[in-house]
Amino acid sequence: MASLISYYWNYIIDGAIFLFCAFVLGGYQWRLIRRSHRSPTRTVQGMNMLARTSWVEQAMDKGWDVVSVQTLRNATMAATLMASTAVILILGILNMLANADKIGPTLHILNLTGTHDSSIWIFKLMLILVDFFIAFFAFSLAVRGYNHVGFLINVPADKTGKSHGVTPVTVAVHLNRAAAYYGIGMRTYYFSVPLLLWVFGSIWMVISTFGVLLVLKHLDHLPQQD
Repeated sequence: MASLISYYWNYIIDGAIFLFCAFVLGGYQWRLIRRSHRSPTRTVQGMNMLARTSWVEQAMDKGWDVVSVQTLRNATMAATLMASTAVILILGILNMLANADKIGPTLHILNLTGTHDSSIWIFKLMLILVDFFIAFFAFSLAVRGYNHVGFLINVPADKTGKSHGVTPVTVAVHLNRAAAYYGIGMRTYYFSVPLLLWVFGSIWMVISTFGVLLVLKHLDHLPQQD
């Protein structure tokens, strides 16, 4: 039994560190979502959601057609760029998988803990691949949402909702949903940093996880206002 544990010890270390980092990042994200709903003015996500809703109401009420289209065009271009970048990264990872037997030993030089088994290395790359696939689909859905909002926001406001159902509230829901997809895509980019460094070793994954948490804490939270 002891020899069996000793044989799989490096595998256990890799798996345990991965689960720990996933739990830390997942817990942070869950706490952020709760705070955004309970105190939207304390987080960037909550504040932006309120701002987008107010902006849609003003744009439809005052007829800001050109401003609305230009703003949504900028958001669409940003999401398109990030989706294209995700595709390029996916192709790069597929190329690494095709040359795993050549690249793997070089990357293991910095792997002070964990296993050097090529199958685990391929598994790590597959997780990164899934991460960027999620990024691609999230940004693609964001582009889709922004395009829909571009049509909806220029429809004359119908506050009764009896003729066509396009009201500032419904348009704001579509806009916030598109922005949420964009946010998911950005999260996958942030979370890809620990996954990428995991390839070089478990200790680098732990360090990068806490580094990403510090950056996200600075980006996501607003100072409490009196």
